[in-house]
Amino acid sequence: MKPRTGVDRSITQKWRPATQAIRGGTMRSDFGETSEALFLTSGFSYESADEVAARFRGEAEGFTYSRQTNPTVAMFEERMALLEGAEVARATATGMSAMATALLCQLKAGDHVVAARALFGSCRWLVDTLLPQYGIETTVVDGRDNEAWAAARRPNTKVFFLETPANPTLDIVDLKAVSDLAHGIGAKVVVDNVFATPVLQKPMELGADIVCYSATKHIDGQGRVLGGVILCDKKFDDEHLFAYFRHTGQIMAPFNAWVLLKGLETLDMRVRQMCRNAAQVADFLSARVPTLLYPGRKDFPQHALAMQQMSEGGTILSFHMEDQKQAFALLNALELIDISNNIGDSRSLATHPSSTTHKAIAVEIQRELGITPGMIRLSVGLEDAQDLIEDLDRALKVISL
Repeated sequence: MKPRTGVDRSITQKWRPATQAIRGGTMRSDFGETSEALFLTSGFSYESADEVAARFRGEAEGFTYSRQTNPTVAMFEERMALLEGAEVARATATGMSAMATALLCQLKAGDHVVAARALFGSCRWLVDTLLPQYGIETTVVDGRDNEAWAAARRPNTKVFFLETPANPTLDIVDLKAVSDLAHGIGAKVVVDNVFATPVLQKPMELGADIVCYSATKHIDGQGRVLGGVILCDKKFDDEHLFAYFRHTGQIMAPFNAWVLLKGLETLDMRVRQMCRNAAQVADFLSARVPTLLYPGRKDFPQHALAMQQMSEGGTILSFHMEDQKQAFALLNALELIDISNNIGDSRSLATHPSSTTHKAIAVEIQRELGITPGMIRLSVGLEDAQDLIEDLDRALKVISL
């Protein structure tokens, strides 16, 4: 394997995102293939014992074992780093592997984490259950309230953990303000940027230290494979991430990395079309359902902040029916839109968060977050927007709304 002749990061960093998403990080074998090669190998051989020793000392370039690095995975990581504007990317087996690793690699017993209360259900479980089991203190705050972040800080606070827009309430966190608060006490900011994607929002440009993705979502975007990514600077990788990543076996499978490389080639155009579709669907639903939440609409409570941080309104919206019975009836009446707990797919997907993605969260906490029994989350895909609207219109009429 060799880098594209004459193309190193000093050059690829200057490319625009659409070019980076197709050519960034590309390595080619001596066969000169145009599509990225898929290296389904666990290990590598060496010309001499001296060579392998040098690689293990970090004194020679090359691969040693696919639990640490793999050529196909390395191409995906470099491409993600370019798109995010990060020095380092580490590709993990799943999105939750990325979230857990980003926290655990830098925390120890006695440390304190401040987290936004509105998080994906499994991320909230990390904060409420897993971290305290290891003696790590946690405090959850209303992520929309900058003063709450400030008040929650302690001398032992090491991490601020948040998701913006949040799943499924679409709460927006002021990334610049919260990052400034964290850095004032030497804490790191870890951001789950899944809903926004690197197409719409760059948390590092607003002060975040570590950005995580479930690559399963928009990055693949076609419901094929699982994956996650952690992005950071080289110092954080050297001091915290790589050793944990290497010794606990978090790495993404090469086949998944190859599929995700293909997904990145169309990420920008897919996300932007999905945003256009979501805006049209949101406009339709705004007059038909009791409550609609979509950051791209001016009636969204945090619209101004959302548009300050994001280039478009996003691909996901949430709305509230009167109760769970009515929400289930609407979901069951859909013919085009699938009932599924995934997001970011080319197919439009709807789910009932209270009974699926956030089921593990206590009911009283769900209500505190704004997750009602009647809430439906809709991930808008690439179908014709008018077909989606007609499907929703027909379903609403079936349940007499």
